[in-house]
Amino acid sequence: MNDPSPTRLAPDAFGVLTAPDTLTIQRLLPGPVERVWDYLTQSELRRQWLAAGEMALAVGAPFEFVWRNDELTNPPGPRPAGSAQEHRLQCAITELDPPKKLAITWGSTGGVTFTLEPIGTKTLLTLVHHRVPERSTLLSVSSGWHTHLDILAARMAGQEPAEPFWDQINRLRPEYERRIPG
Repeated sequence: MNDPSPTRLAPDAFGVLTAPDTLTIQRLLPGPVERVWDYLTQSELRRQWLAAGEMALAVGAPFEFVWRNDELTNPPGPRPAGSAQEHRLQCAITELDPPKKLAITWGSTGGVTFTLEPIGTKTLLTLVHHRVPERSTLLSVSSGWHTHLDILAARMAGQEPAEPFWDQINRLRPEYERRIPG
């Protein structure tokens, strides 16, 4: 998973395909790299924007993500039919360079890499979701990562997210359908 750094994108824009099966999305987040690292690796902070799950910081260490997306915003918005109240995923750390890089397995995909770069008093987070096997999954992870990262940016700024979680997912999905060839 030693991919070269992607070209810098607009850090608050939509994710883009940097390969036919690879999503790259960036966010410029408030605070130093170490603070963003904590939001990636500490369960109590991560559950505020993505999923809970204790993580031992060692290559090969297994962990479980536990999503409760209805708890990310108040109100959460109406959950789509077929979406569970709780979702779990077994993962493992594949690359670790604190506090700059974390790579993890992610189901049947090629995994997710988080890279942190200091930009003045802020941190540029680059997320790359590798080898997503089918378009429907790519659309799901694109709107999902976009929404989760917007929630992370709001939480780190000490703000409430601007939009209910499920409303944002439902708004972004058609936009990603338009942007991602299929």
